[in-house]
Amino acid sequence: MTVPFLAAGLLATAVTAPAAAADRPELRQNLQEWIDAGFTGIQLRVRDEQGEWTGSAGVRKLGASAKPPTNGSFWTGSVTKTVVATVVLQLVAENRFALDSPVSDHLPEFGLDPRITVRMLLQHTSGLFNYTGDLGPDGTWMPGITASGDAWVAERFRGYTPEELVRLALSKPPRFEPGAGQEYSNTNYTLAQLLIEKVTGRPYADELRDRILRPLGMRDTMVPGDRTQLPGPHAHGYYRVQGKVVDISRQNLSLLTGAGDLITTTKDQATFISALNGGRLLPAALLDEMRKPYGKLGYGLGLFVQDLGPGCGTVYQHNGSPPHGYGALMYSSPDGKKTLTASVTWVDESPARGAAQHFQRLLTSLVTQVYCDAR
Repeated sequence: MTVPFLAAGLLATAVTAPAAAADRPELRQNLQEWIDAGFTGIQLRVRDEQGEWTGSAGVRKLGASAKPPTNGSFWTGSVTKTVVATVVLQLVAENRFALDSPVSDHLPEFGLDPRITVRMLLQHTSGLFNYTGDLGPDGTWMPGITASGDAWVAERFRGYTPEELVRLALSKPPRFEPGAGQEYSNTNYTLAQLLIEKVTGRPYADELRDRILRPLGMRDTMVPGDRTQLPGPHAHGYYRVQGKVVDISRQNLSLLTGAGDLITTTKDQATFISALNGGRLLPAALLDEMRKPYGKLGYGLGLFVQDLGPGCGTVYQHNGSPPHGYGALMYSSPDGKKTLTASVTWVDESPARGAAQHFQRLLTSLVTQVYCDAR
């Protein structure tokens, strides 16, 4: 397969690994704060002007003493959306379809509102119901698939097809008219995956491999399909069910196909987000579109745009989590030269009781430490 934009630019450029950085006690202290707050493990990778630094804290498995591997695999959750958006925008660059063309032109089998465009999918402005559960037009909660809580633990090996997920979403009323609002919806990105497959005539996993993974040397990233086991060394995630702690390291992420189902490592995430913001995956005009914040979410096309304030600047990021037990962090400076990627694990339970209640505070501290001048 030949990918025009990549063949002209990226494939001619060798991807070199950054030099190792000296030890950074301030980052080690930050990692320990996550463990002190109740998280079971964290692995972190920072690439900046000081080189590349990796570290971990906590344990990879309850009852054991070994730390999480600094390049262990994990479930990414919604970090997947940035990757899917990149492939969609590469197809726009190849004139396979326009950013503002109706999705229904390519996926007529779903009977989509013809006003819904490719841009609206990537920007979360389509109004489509989120198949993992969403608010109805009157503000009441409407359940979708079993995607959280004790019931999910019992069903965590169940497989879904993307068509099944989309049809469930379309059986529910939309949140708003296309383009009239902005609400985060996994449905948008499952449709984006189906759009990639319809236009190229190939599985999304093959397109991702040939367009991004192989050119960038991302050997530890994969589309798992119905695979439930993380490959190689990895930290374990947990969920507490009626007082019993259950190991949920094995789970079927086809319930977030195209929206949150990738397996990756901090190294591969750093390589990807650096290449993206460094201009090696998209033409400049489309990268600008991707990084243009819109609406109340400050969301571009598969990226959150976050202004960290004076002395810190703007970062482009997308974090993620599968239903429970894992969290993934992915941040980049505008030029792609400073990246922060991480994975955290914990015993998941009600946010009011578990470690997750401290997540935002710890995340803010970590990002500030890496990206702000006054640290």
